[in-house]
Amino acid sequence: MKAAPFDYLRASSVEEAVRALGTPDSLALAGGQSLVPLLNLRHARPSLVVDINRVDELSFLRKENGRLEIGALTRHRVAETSDVVRSDVPLLAEALGHVGHVAIRNRGTIGGSLAHADPAAELPAVMVALDAEFAVHGPDGERTIAARDFFLGPYRTALGAGELLTRISVPVLPGGCAVEELSRRSRDLALVAVFATVTMSGGVCETARIAVAGAGPTPIRAIAAEASLTGRPLTDGVIAAAADLAAAATDPPGDLHAPSGYRREMAAVLTRRAITRAKEGA
Repeated sequence: MKAAPFDYLRASSVEEAVRALGTPDSLALAGGQSLVPLLNLRHARPSLVVDINRVDELSFLRKENGRLEIGALTRHRVAETSDVVRSDVPLLAEALGHVGHVAIRNRGTIGGSLAHADPAAELPAVMVALDAEFAVHGPDGERTIAARDFFLGPYRTALGAGELLTRISVPVLPGGCAVEELSRRSRDLALVAVFATVTMSGGVCETARIAVAGAGPTPIRAIAAEASLTGRPLTDGVIAAAADLAAAATDPPGDLHAPSGYRREMAAVLTRRAITRAKEGA
């Protein structure tokens, strides 16, 4: 199929893009790995497509005040292969390696994936696990949205009319980490995926962060599971109990790919694997 007719604007600045996005039924085009298929299938029928690929100020990776700042137009592959990302936020680097194929990661952008808000995608869950913050530029200026408040439902975010995601701020968080995914084929979207990071001191868990993708309408932060690990040696029994708590926090859909009960069970299995591997890395 071919896309329905639309007007096209190539923006040269954030301000120009925001003005254009104030047009009813307008959409921003970044890497296009999600939007272009939607256009071709006519699942998306915008009146105006605002191309932001020439807005160079949105493409950067830098450390500031103990945080990693990522421009929304930064390509997946650039972040995945960055030494700074690998050393300072290894969970993000590992998760990026699971995003589609290399050809997709060469074009896809960090901000585009987050704004698309697919509940089975890797990056929304990673950002929720890491307590990231998103800078959003709109007609009234800039505001900051916590990752946990950004995702409202499948393909729905807290972005308002005329707003554009411009920057992602992630706390520097080295330590042991792991990504565990279950999919029907390699590089498919995950049926369920678990993202975990652990820091240890003297054989005891100091901090734990766990998020699950594909198990609800938005990424799920397994708060109870994290609390059950903190301050305790990570024995097999402690890890298994935390995995059960993580699964209990999920609300997975059932569809032709997998029933909800199977997804919930796999959430527990993958959480056990992720915590165990993250502990070994820590």
